[in-house]
Amino acid sequence: MTDVADLLPALGVRVTAGDLELRGVTDDLVVQLADLAARGVHHPDRMPFTYPWTDTAPGDFGRSFGQYHWRTRAEFSPSSWVLNLAVLHRGEVVGVQGVTTSDFLVTRTGETGSWLGLAHQGKGLGTAVRQVMCAFLFDHLDFTEITSGAFSDNAASLTVSAKVGYVANGTVRHERRGEQAILTQLLLTPDAFRRGPHALEVEGVEAFRRSVGLDAAA
Repeated sequence: MTDVADLLPALGVRVTAGDLELRGVTDDLVVQLADLAARGVHHPDRMPFTYPWTDTAPGDFGRSFGQYHWRTRAEFSPSSWVLNLAVLHRGEVVGVQGVTTSDFLVTRTGETGSWLGLAHQGKGLGTAVRQVMCAFLFDHLDFTEITSGAFSDNAASLTVSAKVGYVANGTVRHERRGEQAILTQLLLTPDAFRRGPHALEVEGVEAFRRSVGLDAAA
């Protein structure tokens, strides 16, 4: 073994499409992403996430952020895994795009989630990043459907999902900052998927596929 990605192939995944690059969240990227998120991901009066991770006290934020990413590594297994990829636009770190799944070899589905730093929102990156991720999941990881969700008052996220081809798939009630909020569940299939303009270039996918049980080890 010559690299940490040999131990956890998720760290060696790299997907490039045009000016966008999605890559495994190594420790150096954890630090950069924590600094970016600490500068703001959404307006303080709003909460777009079902798990309110941005409500962490400033003094605890960096540690909590790092612990989440390290925990997803420690708990990674073929039966339950999270693939978080740092998003870089023209070489600058701008956010994270991830997918979470359980029993994937049977279900062939997972839920996407993402965030961008405030300075990088409203520029079309959210749609482009989701298109890259979904193309990667369908074309290289054998997903047969992809789910997502957004609160009914999160128009920006719902608009991105609609542009990519997700359709509404029911609603769920959630507690959000002590009040009830309605989460719109979303579903994307390969036939409905609206792809971006750039072909994908991928690295590290063979080792990652083996790590989740898709292919037998050589």
